[in-house]
Amino acid sequence: MVRLPEPLTRLHPTRLSRLFTSRLRSPQLTSRLGMLLGAAVAVCFATGYLSHAIQHPPAWFYWPSRPVNLYRITQGLHVATGLAIVPLLAVKLWSVYPKLFRWPPFRDAAHAVERLSLFLLVAAALFQVTTGILNIALWYSPMSFFFTTAHYWTAWILAGALLIHIGVKLPVVRRALAAPSRRPTEAAGLSRRGLLTAVASAIGVITVATVGQTLRPLAGISVLGPRDPRVGPQGLPVNKTAAGAGVTTAAAGPGYRLEVVGPSGILRLSLGDLAALPQHTAQLPITCVEGWSATATWTGVRIRDLAAAVGGQPGASVRVESLERGSPYSTSTLPPPHADDPLTLLALTVNGEPLDLDHGHPCRLIAPNRPGVLQTKWVSRVQVLT
Repeated sequence: MVRLPEPLTRLHPTRLSRLFTSRLRSPQLTSRLGMLLGAAVAVCFATGYLSHAIQHPPAWFYWPSRPVNLYRITQGLHVATGLAIVPLLAVKLWSVYPKLFRWPPFRDAAHAVERLSLFLLVAAALFQVTTGILNIALWYSPMSFFFTTAHYWTAWILAGALLIHIGVKLPVVRRALAAPSRRPTEAAGLSRRGLLTAVASAIGVITVATVGQTLRPLAGISVLGPRDPRVGPQGLPVNKTAAGAGVTTAAAGPGYRLEVVGPSGILRLSLGDLAALPQHTAQLPITCVEGWSATATWTGVRIRDLAAAVGGQPGASVRVESLERGSPYSTSTLPPPHADDPLTLLALTVNGEPLDLDHGHPCRLIAPNRPGVLQTKWVSRVQVLT
């Protein structure tokens, strides 16, 4: 007769850890998983900070306008690596699970600090992965906070806790990796090599099933990607509609005027006036922080030509404002590399058609190597900053 364990809620932590035993667990396996996970977190942190700095640039920060697909690559790498962390993190936690329930929880003050850093590390990693997936899916209702701010600051907590953990565990890792490999296996079960192969396979499946949001040739097989870069008005996805932004009447009405402000004065241009100006065409991607991107052909007026018409000089920044109000992204500032770039347009058409209202009609900003949230739609004002 098999005796079932008593309910888990009544078990002492030491006894609880004994329910989860496996000969696959070892310092060597945990160390290898930790190295892979640490590398993935480092890539995620670096590319995530880069995206944050582009959107909220510190005084020292410089971001070029070329190559035009650079942000597409870095943000695609950020999202793909973040998703790859999911199986890595799960197996890493599995490999140390019994140790999380050691009793007593700490021996002295130094050990208490180590255990606290471990708690912060696990909690921050789970928070980042969970909220990142919710953001990719554009499912914000479970989050009662502003995702961008919470994700950014928790990343710093994660990085600090990880550095403390590495400092504490580095001697253990060195000893584990230097020790001869024993290669024990589970009886009639999975070997360590099989476990690592399964993790690598899971990462590969997740990547292929989602990366088509950025790599268009894989869009058809990226069944887990929440956004298909081929689907939307005029063949492009839309995050926020004109109705959702509350600009339908102002953007579609005949009274629309674009205000261009500079050192020498103010211009007020109708849509017809804009269409009468010299038009230029550029093939540029929209790259969203949620992980999707799509390339289109845009035609419109160069921002630098509008700036020059009101006395703007090369090297000046340009602020672009939307008809939308109350959004943290209703205003965007173009630094000199982007303001002066001939590919930076106030676009009137996309793929040969007048902009759909949800894509920013009557005109929208499109600039090379910028996040989609900074490609301002429903532009109402362009100001040269002096």
